[in-house]
Amino acid sequence: MLLMASFTAVQADDVMRKEKDGTYVVNTTTLARDVDGYIGPTPVEVYIKKNKVVKVVMLKSQETPKYNARVKKEMLPGYENQKIAKGKSLEVDGVTGATFTSNAVKENVKRALEYYWKHK
Repeated sequence: MLLMASFTAVQADDVMRKEKDGTYVVNTTTLARDVDGYIGPTPVEVYIKKNKVVKVVMLKSQETPKYNARVKKEMLPGYENQKIAKGKSLEVDGVTGATFTSNAVKENVKRALEYYWKHK
């Protein structure tokens, strides 16, 4: 039982950290490992400060680099400066031709925001 509690505490640290400037960073590598793009998991880090998304950064994945680049350029900036509220998801358009990757990134961001509200 104690071992399980220790594992949960370590896992929580791997999911969210708080920077010195008050920015929370939620990493979805373990939080959304079941969310696949076209080829596999598409983890992100979501930076949140004062209940606003500062930025979303795609982490290493097996997705096709050209689709990742399009999502980074065309979709991720849509999250920046959006105010977030508990239980409310953000609406950002996906990228045509990169539907699987776009949908997976959206789900990763959604899970990151849910985690933030439960654990901040």
